[in-house]
Amino acid sequence: MQKVGLLSFLALALTSLHGIHSIELKDGSGIRGAIVLERPEVYYVDLGFNVVAVPKDAVVSLGEVDSVIGKVAMALVEDTLYRVAADRDDQPILKWVDQLGEAVALVQTPTGLGSGFVIHGDGYVVTNDHVIAGEHRISVTIFREGERELSKVTYNNVRIVATSAELDLALLKIEADSEEAFRSVTLAAGTGRVREGETVFAIGSPLGLDRTVSEGIISVANRVIGGRLYLQTTTQINPGNSGGPLFNLSGEVVGVNNMKIAAVGAEGLGFSISSGVVKSFLDNRDAYAFDPRNPNTGFRYLSPPKIADSEK
Repeated sequence: MQKVGLLSFLALALTSLHGIHSIELKDGSGIRGAIVLERPEVYYVDLGFNVVAVPKDAVVSLGEVDSVIGKVAMALVEDTLYRVAADRDDQPILKWVDQLGEAVALVQTPTGLGSGFVIHGDGYVVTNDHVIAGEHRISVTIFREGERELSKVTYNNVRIVATSAELDLALLKIEADSEEAFRSVTLAAGTGRVREGETVFAIGSPLGLDRTVSEGIISVANRVIGGRLYLQTTTQINPGNSGGPLFNLSGEVVGVNNMKIAAVGAEGLGFSISSGVVKSFLDNRDAYAFDPRNPNTGFRYLSPPKIADSEK
């Protein structure tokens, strides 16, 4: 009887409250729905098909959007593999590392390694194309946070979903044996929000040293190199950082770390693919779909041995 009474109260509350609310949580995830009931320690949010209780101490930010816009936004979220964060307050890097570290992955192949990040709880991972190009055996390692320690979990059953050598982006899918949920990150709403001088930081595995954090600023927000648009940053980018995320102080991925200029006297010249390019790649992933039937896809062919002069 109490359950029926609560549902009846919520139904009445729906008629009095209006609008769709955007709720960002401390773990980097978020939900959209109508807050139909508020208690001292919890919000009750109507998702349209269910009402869920959200503890207030798990909420980072709360905002109200127009109901029609909110419905469209929810439809977009359901149709994409990524989440776009609503406006939320900046935090020190120290606090973000613990929240975001579990969503950053070490990507390994028989011939090299790089970094990546989880964009969807089902195990979808973004990395650079050059990290996995020509390979069909890929493993992804993620650090799980326990109550007292970190555990390194390696997944060897990884499928290539989409890849583009031109954009230097790849989408992987961890085929886990169990239906476990992966912690994921959110993408920045748009490159227009990135400004020169803005503090950013990278988490990745330079030279295989996983969970390495480096800090810098955005030097140029729209640097063109070789016909591609990059974010230029002073954040230290080294071999193994490729494919890893570049975060702002709001915990949003503003770019995918891609390369650095290594030359005598050159320092602090790192480059990242902007989140806008990443979103376009993910939205059009069917155009970049990986085709395992192509005999030249997923395998690395060695160069034939040279003929010695005595054998000619």
